[in-house]
Amino acid sequence: MDKQTYHEASKRMESLGVDPDYIIGWQTGFLRSPRLEEQRVTPPYDAGYQDGLEGKTDGHGSWVKQ
Repeated sequence: MDKQTYHEASKRMESLGVDPDYIIGWQTGFLRSPRLEEQRVTPPYDAGYQDGLEGKTDGHGSWVKQ
């Protein structure tokens, strides 16, 4: 895990107004932490988790809240 990538990506997503569920999912996946329980998983969380596992830092575009 690259701490700098983690912090920069998290700050960028927060400043852009990305859905908090996506951010939490991305952080969880990036850190390779266990997923949330099935009943608590939302589509933004799931997308963020997958992007985090893959190390993607640019998949949040469709999750920016207007």
